[in-house]
Amino acid sequence: MEKINVILKKRTYPIVIGSNLFEVDGIFFPLKSGEQAMLVTNKTLANLWKDKVLYQLRRSGIKVDQVILSDGEQYKTINEMEVIISSLLEKQHSRDTTLIALGGGVIGDITGFSASIYQRGVRFIQIPTTFLSQVDASVGGKTGVNHILGKNMIGTFWQPSSVVINLDFLQTLSTSELISGLSETIKYAIVFDKVFFTWIEENLHSLLLLKEKEITYCIKRCCEIKSHIISLDERESNIRSLLNLGHTYGHAIESHSGYGNWLHGEAVSVGIVMAARTSEILGFLKKDDMKRIVNLLNRVGLPTKGPKSMPPSSYLPYIMRDKKVISGTVRLILPISIGKAKVQEGVDKNIILSAIKDCQ
Repeated sequence: MEKINVILKKRTYPIVIGSNLFEVDGIFFPLKSGEQAMLVTNKTLANLWKDKVLYQLRRSGIKVDQVILSDGEQYKTINEMEVIISSLLEKQHSRDTTLIALGGGVIGDITGFSASIYQRGVRFIQIPTTFLSQVDASVGGKTGVNHILGKNMIGTFWQPSSVVINLDFLQTLSTSELISGLSETIKYAIVFDKVFFTWIEENLHSLLLLKEKEITYCIKRCCEIKSHIISLDERESNIRSLLNLGHTYGHAIESHSGYGNWLHGEAVSVGIVMAARTSEILGFLKKDDMKRIVNLLNRVGLPTKGPKSMPPSSYLPYIMRDKKVISGTVRLILPISIGKAKVQEGVDKNIILSAIKDCQ
């Protein structure tokens, strides 16, 4: 079992990584016997894991209720959040309750958002079940729901009380979900760690086969990087924004295509390539680094071309609504080498359009 702490003074919390974690006493930290909790999951996971988690919670003396939501990015809405809030009120959950998110990024985000606003804020625990949520979405306290005009436009920063990363969940993932998660892993390496990028290139086969040693190291390294960045910049006022590499373009694809038609990691993969191409046009990124990035994404099986049905001009309205836009000025996260990225302001729209066109 591996353990990492996200250092945020009084709100410091642990990330625990390992197999068979539900057999470990006290794993649902900070919940104690006799306390109240609400488990939030979706219909797919309810059939696979809900009963096992409920059994372990109740065995620990936790008084737990449950909410089962619809499965899919298209259900990451205020309406689904209302289901959680209504259930908490109906079951008479007070301000000392704890919400438990059992799911991927959608469940984690919507549960965290609900926890942040229920009675002005209650605790919540992340139990991420997808590779993408284990390496990225469950850590850092970004919560929210989608709006028809933009992804994650309604939300809060609300840190979990703990993150429990049980590797057993990965055995039930589809290949596409595993591959989708690897895009976020590659993102970390491009932005912060050239050595890690080389490690992924050399160990990709083992990762795709879910070899425990390599998978554990990969998840741990991503969590270490993100934990460090969050401790420096919790609310994304500077360095944390670099974690959005590929997301400005990727969110445009998800929003335009209809939530759920592209997996988040697939859209981010294309977004990484578009950001890299933008950087290359501007003269920052060398051609050899561009090739390495595209080659690794292709080896994983991730898309590197945007949807043909989405013309370059249709990206711009979404880019202009991106959360990194300040006073109408576009701010893009661009890789300038493998292991280093920067925020670039005022990129000419024609250059952005040219980069998108080159990646269609």
